[in-house]
Amino acid sequence: MKKSASSAKNGSNVLDGLSCLLADTYLLYLKTQNFHWNVSGPNFYSLHKMFEGQYEQLAEAADVLAERIRAIGEKAPGSFSEFLKMTSLEEAGDDLSAVGMIETLLKDHESLADAANRMIEAAQEEGDEVTADIMIARKTEHDKTAWMLRSSLEK
Repeated sequence: MKKSASSAKNGSNVLDGLSCLLADTYLLYLKTQNFHWNVSGPNFYSLHKMFEGQYEQLAEAADVLAERIRAIGEKAPGSFSEFLKMTSLEEAGDDLSAVGMIETLLKDHESLADAANRMIEAAQEEGDEVTADIMIARKTEHDKTAWMLRSSLEK
């Protein structure tokens, strides 16, 4: 993960991870909302509704992550330029099929689940059980969403 400005200042792996995960979560939120708006095809309605539930959950997750950063005593990143510098995700292409959208979101949720898993260990090493608990919840949610997306690709 890339270093955030606040974590470079105080050297905390937890703050670095939280800031990067916030950036990834926000980019995934935007990508999911884009897919909600632009999905088409025979599974339109079910995908439209599924993506809506996913972006709503991601918006809530971004708020939890930002508030944890603030509770630790740092300013949460909050601009697109900051997020783009910190994110490990890529923006989506303009003309993805419904299957391409699902595959893209699946890859991103798996990536965020891995990042949350790494953060659990980092938080525990720093004695930050609150952040570890938040990361367990994030990993659980990303694993569940990845399973649902993976299941949507099965024939």
